[in-house]
Order: sequence, then structure tokens, then C-alpha cells
Amino acid sequence: MGTDSEPLAGFAVGVTAARRHEELASLLERRGARVVHAPAIRLIPLADDAELLAVTRECVDRPLDHLVVTTAIGFRAWLEAADGWGLRDALVARLERTTLLARGPKARGAIRSAGLQEHWSPGPESCAAVLKHLLEQDLVGTRVAVQLYGEELPEFTGALRAAGAEVVEIPVYRWSRTDDATPLRRLVGQAVAGTVDAIAFTSAPAVSATLAVAAEDDLEEPLLEALRTHVVAACVGPVTARALTERGVPTVQPERARIGALVRALVADLPRSRARRLQVRGFALELRGHAVVLDGQLRPIAPAPMAILRALARRPGHVVSRAELCGVLPSRLMASGAPWTREGARSGLREARPQADEHAVEMAVARLRRGLGRSGIVETVVKRGYRLACDPVRAEVRG
Repeated sequence: MGTDSEPLAGFAVGVTAARRHEELASLLERRGARVVHAPAIRLIPLADDAELLAVTRECVDRPLDHLVVTTAIGFRAWLEAADGWGLRDALVARLERTTLLARGPKARGAIRSAGLQEHWSPGPESCAAVLKHLLEQDLVGTRVAVQLYGEELPEFTGALRAAGAEVVEIPVYRWSRTDDATPLRRLVGQAVAGTVDAIAFTSAPAVSATLAVAAEDDLEEPLLEALRTHVVAACVGPVTARALTERGVPTVQPERARIGALVRALVADLPRSRARRLQVRGFALELRGHAVVLDGQLRPIAPAPMAILRALARRPGHVVSRAELCGVLPSRLMASGAPWTREGARSGLREARPQADEHAVEMAVARLRRGLGRSGIVETVVKRGYRLACDPVRAEVRG
């Protein structure tokens, strides 16, 4: 299998989304990625959301000057929830007397489908443009409702309050930690061990939940270091990315906050930033996550052999000693992503340190040679170690 039609072939991507995770996983898999599904959060059902009910009653009972509709699906969900509580007609009547601002075309369409009419909407979808439009007006003493969708907008609402407005936040869908954190703990371990290449985040609460689970296992700093170095943090937008950027983690973000655009951003970034290409014995060899592409053919490689290959590829053509290679073999616990206890996580970190013996290195090299399927690519240098059979001067390395 080649990589032209499947540009993410050989890469493993963690998916933390609760909503639309199947769509995201499908888009990634169609492009060749191996998906590790680890939901970080769960949605609180609208019918059980007492806070949303209270805010809806407040909107019905007290006049609003402005309503900012940020997402179509969130606005529709709010009206559906109001209908279930017997408040839809009263809410729509209130909104008919409110200045409605739509963040973009989808939000505009949702307003119109409810029989309402927006008063203003920017050309391209933009919260910043809506905020600018509002701040150009005198907001002192006004009531501005902002429809949220799963995450807060502190910069947006804070600017409105600073301008003198009373802000009513409408929390359409709220999140809580997932009931079973085992898959997320497994993903954290795999990120620290380097056996996933990227983690996709589609909401700020998912980022917070992932960091919280890592902290519970004393792995927050190792996870952040992995995200700073060898694991791509792909975030759907700047609000989602904020907690990571504040901690010095670089993120990949699409131009538009859409799942499809997020996948396209990963397609553009992963092969460029996480691939290494070399010429070895006349063959084109590319390292891609958990696989190699050898003369255009994708060959999956297990974690330990891949760790050996990466160490050799960092110094192509040069001998790497067995002692050095002992230090790069991943912990079995962390590479496998086995369910952890907190103490198990700590021991996993300890196992990741240079404790393997030379026999483990020999076994990993043997598996690597079998996985490559061609002899002579990894050479044994007697009493010294191993090397990739390529000219160290002419070797091309990228990424």
C-alpha cells in the first residue's frame, strides 16, 4: 500500500472527542491513520441540565437587547430543549423582540429556520467580528445573551462586561468527565511512550480532562513534554488550544474551526513534520509514526523495533552502540497502553528508562529486520553495535 491516496498511513492519531467522534475517526481512517479512540468527556443531556433550564426561564422573563448565536446546532438544541420544557413559544416570542447576531452562515440559517430573522452577521464566520460589531455600540446597561456550545468564551464575554453589558451565558450542552477514563489513561501512556503521533482535540473541556487524567497519574509534565516534542497536538481552534499554548505546547490548528479542516491540517502537518527520509542501500526509506515506507510500500513496525530504527536514523551511516540502544526501548506497559493504576503509571515511567539489556536490543533488531523485509539495511558492526547501511554524508533526513 502506498501513501499518495492515504497520506496519514503509518501514523496513529488519538481522538478525544465525545460528540461526532465517529465522523472524525472515519475521516482520519479514510486517509490511512490508525485511530485510538479515547473519549475525554461526556455530554450532559439537555433534559437534565438544570442550569440551562434556569437561564432559559431568565431569558423568557427578562428582556434581552442582543443575542449572539454562535453555532447552528447549539441554537437548534436550545430551542428543542425549550420545547421539551414547554417554553419554546415564549422563548421565540422573546427573541422576536431581540437583536439577533449570527456568527456565520450556519448560525444564520438556524435562526431563519426557527422563523426568526438575524439583524447582523459577518461575511466570513467570526466571533471576533461579532464582538467588534457589538463593541462599536454603547453597551452600558444592556443585556447581551451569548449562546455557548460546550465551552466558555471568556475573552468574548469579558470584553462585553468591560463595556458595561450584563452578559447572560447560555450553556447549550455542558461537559463532564467521562465515566470510564481507562481509554484516556491508555492514550496518555501511549503519548508519553511515543507510540501515537498526534492527539486531536475538538473542545477545551477535552484538553482539560486529558491533562487532569494525566495529573492524577503523575504524568502531566511527561505528557506536556511529549506534546512539545514528538506528539502533535491538533486543536480545532484557539479556544480549544488555549490551555496547551499557555503551557508552551505548539498546536496545529485549521483556518476554520471544522472537523474536516482539522483533518486536512493533520494531513498537511504529520507527513511534513513527523517523517524522516533516507536512502539506504539504494532504497528510499521513510519513517512514519508506527510504520516505514520502503520503496513506496507501507510496512508496519512494532514499537520496540521502531524505537531502534529511529535511533539509527538519527545518525544514518554511523554505528550506534548496544548500550545506547538499550536506552531507547520503550516500556512494555506504556507502549502497549495497558490499563493503569496510579502506581502502575509511575512504574511505567521507570521501565521506560535505560533498563533493557543487550539481549532485548538484539531481539528488537531481529524483529526490525523481519519487518523491513530486506536484508542488509541494518548492519551489525561486531563488538560495537548497529548502523543503517547508508552513506552518512549523502543520507537525506527530513523532519
